[in-house]
Amino acid sequence: MSEPSRRALGVLLAHAVTTQVVTFVLRPTMAYRAIELDVPSAWLGVLGASFAIAPLLLALPAGHAADRYGERRMAVAGALTLVAAGIAFLTLGHTVAGLVAAGILLGTGHLGCVIAQQALVANTTRSGGHDAAFGRYTFAASLGQAAGPVLISVFGGEQAIPDTGAIFLWSCGLAVLLVVLSALLARSPRPEAGDRDDGGGVRSLLRRPGLAYALITSCVVLAALDITLVYLPALGTEQGLTAGTIGLLLTVRGLASMASRFFLGRLSQAAGRRRLLVTSTVAAAVAMLLTPLPMPLWLLLGVLLVLGFGLGVGQPLTMSWLAESAPPGLRGRAMSLRLVGNRTGQILLPGAAGLVAAGLGAGGVLMVTALGLGWAGVAARRLPADGGKHGGKHGGKL
Repeated sequence: MSEPSRRALGVLLAHAVTTQVVTFVLRPTMAYRAIELDVPSAWLGVLGASFAIAPLLLALPAGHAADRYGERRMAVAGALTLVAAGIAFLTLGHTVAGLVAAGILLGTGHLGCVIAQQALVANTTRSGGHDAAFGRYTFAASLGQAAGPVLISVFGGEQAIPDTGAIFLWSCGLAVLLVVLSALLARSPRPEAGDRDDGGGVRSLLRRPGLAYALITSCVVLAALDITLVYLPALGTEQGLTAGTIGLLLTVRGLASMASRFFLGRLSQAAGRRRLLVTSTVAAAVAMLLTPLPMPLWLLLGVLLVLGFGLGVGQPLTMSWLAESAPPGLRGRAMSLRLVGNRTGQILLPGAAGLVAAGLGAGGVLMVTALGLGWAGVAARRLPADGGKHGGKHGGKL
């Protein structure tokens, strides 16, 4: 790998890390602020869904914009929106309506950043190398997901609820750093007119074999991750766990996801993409089913380790499948189509989880979610073993 390529890869991975740090510290902190405001547990699902409302409407246009105008511009727009989200949490986060508005901004900014990142990986990776490339990219994202909750531990310590105001303030500074990193991102090569395939647009993507199963699996896995982020703090308050303990559990989950993604290329080669996806998703479902049960902390840490490892595999494998299936000129839209499915799940499933919480509490939400996750793992058996393998000469060296 040349020095410019290493520098471009370093900037991309730093951008991915920072995006997830900002997001994964703000989302649990939003739940803690809601608890401070005595918001009923059933409403926590609504707050979680606010993260997905605007992105659901904007994902496909954002993918089209990334294809047309380039990933760097999309990343800058997303980072600026994350700055606005941090400011909104600081100034409006004393009311439920303010938290919802800030959550919408957070989801929109996160959307712009991740579409830019994923399109850049898809457009600069040679055909056949996407499992390893997306494993590396999502490894960086997992690093951010693991580091974000550390701030909760720093500002929470032995308290049941951390200093939410201080966390919101630090997150604003990290979002400003993200703007700088966005401006430094590399540009992907634009496909030539003869190589670009715009015919049919999203409709042509929807006709790809196995697309529905890839979208369903990605949607349910991400929704399970979101529900864990929102309801694990609630479960901790129900069971008397400190904020520091919850931060540790979330960090272990993130580290386990990092491990699965770091070795994703080798695991996929050894087990096969489809078999790896099915096995990891079902294992995560079993772990989530066990999480609410009374057990020693060391055993709970082991359960979260399995949960994180299993949830960590689903996202990069479905990204890789779509990237290899989509032709040049449509890869940003392919990533955005996946995000539309993800955001749909983020709206519907946490809302349904909130209804469950009204009767069964946070533990019941996690158990019901585990059943859905297990169903998605079984359904993934219908996914083709490999993507469409739409080769192209525009791959780079990420």
